[in-house]
Parts: sequence; structure tokens; C-alpha cells
Amino acid sequence: MNIRYTPAAAAIGLAIGMLVSASAGAADTIRVAVAGPFTGPVTQYGEMVKQGVDTAIEQINAQGGVLGKKLVAVTMDDACEPKQGPVVANRVVNEKIHYVVGHVCSGATIAATDIYNDEGVVMISPSATSPAVTDGKNYDFIFRTIGRDDQQGPAAADFIAKQIKPKRVAILHDKQSYGQGIATAVKKELEKDGIKVVMFEGINAGDSDYSAVITKLKSVDADFVYYGGYHPEMGLLLRQGAEQGLKARFMGPEGVGNADINAIAGPAVEGMLLTLPADYSKNPANAAVVKAFKDKKRDASGAFQLTAYSALLAIADGIKGVGADDPTKVAAYLHSHAIDTPLGKISWNKQGDLTNFKFEVFTWHKDGTKTAYQYQK
Repeated sequence: MNIRYTPAAAAIGLAIGMLVSASAGAADTIRVAVAGPFTGPVTQYGEMVKQGVDTAIEQINAQGGVLGKKLVAVTMDDACEPKQGPVVANRVVNEKIHYVVGHVCSGATIAATDIYNDEGVVMISPSATSPAVTDGKNYDFIFRTIGRDDQQGPAAADFIAKQIKPKRVAILHDKQSYGQGIATAVKKELEKDGIKVVMFEGINAGDSDYSAVITKLKSVDADFVYYGGYHPEMGLLLRQGAEQGLKARFMGPEGVGNADINAIAGPAVEGMLLTLPADYSKNPANAAVVKAFKDKKRDASGAFQLTAYSALLAIADGIKGVGADDPTKVAAYLHSHAIDTPLGKISWNKQGDLTNFKFEVFTWHKDGTKTAYQYQK
């Protein structure tokens, strides 16, 4: 029997064919959401994470993918805003994505974790350092590939007390989960060490004029300032402090470690101190990974590129380890296995925090580079 296709029937047939093709294509891929700030004032940190994820995916796919499937990154923007964390998390769930590298900022991460854990989505943050991400939550699906502020804060405070030995310390923060949390940790440890904290105060992130704060720093005669927050505000504090003749030295956490701070602070950025994850790009064992970054004109030495790379590796190894794209089994696998990464062999405790992580102190320079601090004996 000859079948005559009408235009409408042909259109329906084409649509069905496209759906079948799309379904077949989806079956050949495993999607991983990359959640972080891709708009707003700290987009650089989202880009650091994306560089790490993209590089890891390219290398894994070049070797045949995972269980014969290609990995695909799906970028999702939360603008580093806590209110956008749940929006992105719900989008991940609705799009049936099982794995997330991110979120980047602690506030957005904290706001999203309940959704991921309740819906069985594996989330690994390469950058959210607030203890509140995991403390007391009894999560099964939430992990990170970076240390916590209650590790980073004491490391900074110990350095300040033993290396800088200031007389009068001022501590500022941006009133947000990440910045205030680490500033509080530094204050607590400094006071244990007998270092006088003469000022502990929040500033408004996004302001353009901190001259009143600088005046107050001068009035309390602070010779050292620790700032908990991100680079846009730190850059302004440095520049405006120099303009007003403030002689104190500044230090911050990994959130200030961004080359864009140089354009904001100008020459005043020279000598800024900061804590960062160890520079794993200097490890000879990571030479091939570093080359893969360079080949794509990416920088492996930033704060979050290799922690993000390692997060993606952990997801891929988990899927391989259980032999299935099954986030429940992958989460259980990660809780019970150590993973080889550029950070070394990493493993997690019951609440998804790394069992070991090291922060180091660096000196930032006006050309945008950093050098490991040379400790005085």
C-alpha cells in the first residue's frame, strides 16, 4: 500500500524524529551544573570555577567520557546572591540534572543546599568556606573541595600573631555569611593569642566611599587591618586608606585574591596579605593538568580553578565507581572513598567536609601576581 504524506503529517513526523534524536543525544551525555556568579561584581570567581570544570570535562571526554557518555557543563548564574541560590537549585532539579559544581559564594550555597539534599542532587562546592554550609545539617549529598573558615581563620590569626606581631588590630567584614564568618573566626583566635582587637565592624558591600571607616581606623590607631569579604570592597579600602595616609597593613581571605583588585586599589595593593589554598599548580605532579589549562589560555593558579577541577573529577570518579549515573550511589561512594585529584588524595567526613585541607599565606603584588610569604624564623 502506498502511503501519501500530507504536509501536516510530515511536520509531525519531523517533530517526532527530532524528539527521538534529542532523547538519544541526552542519553549519551551526563550534565553537570556549574552554579555561581556569572553576573554581578564577583563574576571572576564564577569564571575561575568554570575554567576548572571545563578543563576537567575536556580531558575526561577526550578519554572517552564516563561510562561511554560525554560530560556536559550547564552554566547557571546565581550572581552570588543568597536569594538566587534556591532559584538555581530548583532549576537544576526541574531540568533533572544530578550533579552540581558550586555554588561559589557561601550565602548562595547555604540557601541552596536543602533543596539539593532533599531532591538527591550531588553538590560539591569548590569555594564556599562558611562552616554553616554543612554544620549540623546531616546532609548526604553536600560536599566541598575547599577548607572551612574555621580552618582558614585560625591559619590567618596564627600568622598575624607570630609573623606580623601587630599592636592594634582592626577587623572589618561585609556583614555577609562568608565575610563576617571568617572575620569572627580571626577575631576569636587573635584574642586567644593575646592580640588586641581595637575595632570589629561591618561595612556595606557595594558602597563606593569608605572614607568614614578609614577615618575611624586612623582614630583607633590600627597598625593592621583584617578584612573579611571580597575584592571590590578590599580594593577600595586599600586605595582610600592610602589616599588618607593610613599606614596599616591589610590582610584578607581567598575572596580578595583576584587580579581585578589591582584596577580598583592601584599601587596600594602592593604587599596585601591573604590566605589561599596552597598553589597546587606549582606541584610537579600536576604539570600535565597545568598544561591543559595553558593550552586553552586558562590560569590554573587561581584560588578556585583546581578545587573546581577536583570537584568535577570527584563526580566523574563517583559515577565510574558505582557504574551508573545514580546520584544516591555516587554520594555514598564519595563518603566512603578517597579520590586522586590535583589537590592530592582527598576524602570527606560524614558531613561532607574534607578530612584535611591547608591554607597558606601569600603576598599580593601590584602587577597582579602573588608570592608565597617568606616566613621569619
